[in-house]
Amino acid sequence: MKILIAILGGSLLLLVLWDAFETIILPRRVTRRIRLTRLFYRYTWLAYSAICSSLLAAKRREGYFSFYGPLSLLALVGVWALGLIIGFGCLHWAGGSGLNTPDSQQNFITDLYLSGTTFFTLGLGDVSPGTTLARLLVVLEAGMGFAFLALIIGYVPPLNQSFSRREVSISLLDARAGSPPTAAELLLRHRDSYGMEALQELLHEWELWSAEFLEIHLSYPVLAYFRSQHDNQSWLAALTTILDSTSLVVTGVEGACQRQAQRTFAMARHAVVDLAIIFQTPPFEPERDRLSANELAHLRSTLAASGLRLSEGDDANRKLGELRDMYEPYICALSKYFCITLPPWMHEFAHRDNWQMSVWEPSSRPSRKRDTGHF
Repeated sequence: MKILIAILGGSLLLLVLWDAFETIILPRRVTRRIRLTRLFYRYTWLAYSAICSSLLAAKRREGYFSFYGPLSLLALVGVWALGLIIGFGCLHWAGGSGLNTPDSQQNFITDLYLSGTTFFTLGLGDVSPGTTLARLLVVLEAGMGFAFLALIIGYVPPLNQSFSRREVSISLLDARAGSPPTAAELLLRHRDSYGMEALQELLHEWELWSAEFLEIHLSYPVLAYFRSQHDNQSWLAALTTILDSTSLVVTGVEGACQRQAQRTFAMARHAVVDLAIIFQTPPFEPERDRLSANELAHLRSTLAASGLRLSEGDDANRKLGELRDMYEPYICALSKYFCITLPPWMHEFAHRDNWQMSVWEPSSRPSRKRDTGHF
């Protein structure tokens, strides 16, 4: 029996240590499906999102969803610490519980107590190791507790910095593509004489952003659960808008930067697909077409009225459909998993941008024109 408990305790220690190494230290994607961290996030998020969706009104859900990312990180650290404490407790018990106790009573609870006080380096002294093996385990666990604390302290600042870098570009998109952002607004707000040059520069910046986004979220997948500052903004909505916009430009917007749009589309699509793989969200076709034939015709007429001509005809429609098929099934899967609403291709009515509103200027205040966010 003691041999089995020793094997169980050692296996638990190895499992937790290897999982923490892959999560905190290893700077690359882990493809193995069975992982403690992956199972923890998948099932806790599914339970949390289901409870919030069923009990809360739509206006309040986003606020509660934003709690999950930071809280889950704290809970994961707690799970790791508990696993290490139990693992060392099993080794103490399997080694004969060689402890010095005030009441001379030794059981598994006492082993867990010593393991817990040692891991957190409390040094209470009421229970102490009495054998060479017990002393060795105490020294090993104390050193591991210090190292674990140091890793966690070093892990949080880069995580917050990565989140801040991600959100800067999302916030900048507000005045460039609306709130929430749409492909139509992005193109309409770059329709002036220098607009295509600005659009090319913007797409180049988003090519770099997509590459950095992919690298950060491969290293820190937990960041995908961190919500943006505003309810109508998200990393998925921003990526979707960029993919929609580049699809239109590649299909054929006269005078636009097709080559840069192709590169940005490729990088953004790469990021979306890799995230779908990480979170095991198989692509599926949306229940409702995000851009029906009538909506596409309305989009073309709106752009044409502003001086932007989008290629027409069967070839253009087929090319646009092929590009959409390359990413829409993935963004739909991510949208369903993360409970994030995808932006439309074009707002049906005029929308006020976030920078135009405050608590004293509600979003319900009407806009005087569609492109009110355009300077």
